[in-house]
Amino acid sequence: MKTSLQLKLSQHLTLTPQLQQSIKLLQLSTIELNQEIERFLLENPMLEREDDEGGDAPPPPPGAERDAPPAEGEADARTHDGAEDEGIDWSNVGQGAGSRSEDDDSDYQDLQAADISLREHLDQQIALSPLSDRDRALARLIIEALDDDGYLHPPLEELLELLAPESGVTLDDLAIALHHVQHLDPAGIAARTPQECLSLQLRALPEDGTRALALEIVDKHLALLAERNFARLKKLTGCDDDGLRAAQALICSLDPHPGTRYGLHETRYVLPDVVVRKVRGHWTVRLNQEAMPRLRINRLYASLLQQNRGQGGGLGAQLQEARWLIKNVQQRFDTILRVSQAIVDQQRQFFDHGDVAMRPLTLREIADQLELHESTVSRVTTQKFMATPRGVFELKYFFGSHVATDTGGAASSTAIRALIRQLVDAEDSKKPLSDARIAEVLGQQGIVVARRTIAKYRESLNIPPVSLRKSI
Repeated sequence: MKTSLQLKLSQHLTLTPQLQQSIKLLQLSTIELNQEIERFLLENPMLEREDDEGGDAPPPPPGAERDAPPAEGEADARTHDGAEDEGIDWSNVGQGAGSRSEDDDSDYQDLQAADISLREHLDQQIALSPLSDRDRALARLIIEALDDDGYLHPPLEELLELLAPESGVTLDDLAIALHHVQHLDPAGIAARTPQECLSLQLRALPEDGTRALALEIVDKHLALLAERNFARLKKLTGCDDDGLRAAQALICSLDPHPGTRYGLHETRYVLPDVVVRKVRGHWTVRLNQEAMPRLRINRLYASLLQQNRGQGGGLGAQLQEARWLIKNVQQRFDTILRVSQAIVDQQRQFFDHGDVAMRPLTLREIADQLELHESTVSRVTTQKFMATPRGVFELKYFFGSHVATDTGGAASSTAIRALIRQLVDAEDSKKPLSDARIAEVLGQQGIVVARRTIAKYRESLNIPPVSLRKSI
C-alpha cells in the first residue's frame, strides 16, 4: 500500500468564543447571570459596574440616558424604553403577595421556629425538664433518631442495640424516654405512624365532645375517614352529621408533619426579567431595570492601554473580552424583550380574562414570528420570569399542548385545567363531579377531552378524586 498526500476542501460550522458566550448567557437565569458577571468583574480589570462608587464618570441625570451618546471606547449594557414605574408595587409582585405592616407579627412564630433546628428545639426543652441525667440522655438518643418530619422510624429494639449491654438500659427505659419526648412541643413529635401523630396532637387539646369523637375516629376508624365512608362512621360512632362534620374539621386542622416547621429551608428567589402592564389599552412589555447589570469599560485602564499601544500585554485581550461581554449581555436582554412581547401579543386574552382564555402556543410559532431558531426561544423562556398584574410567571408557562374542539379549533391545556378547577370549585360537595362527568360538561362546551386526560389534568392540579372530595 502506497502513502500519498492529498488536499481536501470542506466546510464546517465553528462556534466562535463570542458566540459560545452569547449562548451561555442566554440560557442563564437572572441570578446566575449576575453571578457570572461578578466572576468577570473579579478577573477583568477592564470591566466595571456603572453604578460603582468612585467611578470615573458619574451617572447621567434622569432622562438624559437616551439622548446622551456613549463616550468613546465605552459601551452600555442597558436598555431604555422611557417607561416609568407608575402603578407597579414591587412589594406585591407575585401570586399571593400582599402588603404587611411593620407591626404585623403574625408570622413571628414561623420565623422564630426557622432559626433553630428541630433537634435544638427539643434539646432545649429536655435540658429544662426535671429528668435524671440518665433519662435525659435516653431522651436525647430518641431525639437524634427523629427524621426531618419529626417521626421516629427506627423501632425501640433497634435503638436498644446501639447501647452497650453494661449500661443496663432496658426496653421499658426507652419506652419511658419516648413518652417524655412525645410530650414535648410541638405536639405529635416522635410518633411512629401518622395515626399516632394525629392522636398525640388530639390528646394535647382540651377535652370536649368534638375532641373525644375525633380521637375515637383517629384511633379506630381513620381508614374509613380517608375513604369518606361517612355512613359507616356514623353507624360505628353513633354521632350525627353535625358532630361528624366538626370532628372531621378538627382532624383536618392537625399537622401530620410537625417537624417541618423547624430548621432552615432553602428559599428560591425569583427576579422578574420583564414587566407587563396595560398602556392605553395595549399590553406592553418592558425590561426590569433592577434585573439588568449596568456595565462599562474602565476609562482609566482603557486610556492607559491607548497611550501604550503595543505594550499593553494581556490588557488588549481583556479589553476585547469586556466589550464582548457587554455586547452579549445587551443582546441577551434584547432577545428576552422581543420574545416576551411576542408572547404577550399572542396571549392577550390571558391577560384580559385569565387562565381560561389561554390559547395553544408552541415555541416554533414564536421562533417563526421572530425569525429565530427554536432552540434560541427555548433558552430564552427557561428560568426567565415575567411580572404581570396576574402574578409572576415563567415564560414557559405560556406554552402548552392543545386539545381539539368539535368546531375544528384547539383549546390550550392550561385553559382546560382552569376550567376543571372552576368546575370543581363550584361543585356540590355532597355530589362531587366525577372525571367522566367533567369530560361530559366540557364536551357540551365544545371541548373534546377523554376521561383519562381529565384525570391527568386533575392530578396535576392536586385535586383529589371524586371519592375523596365528598363531604357530609
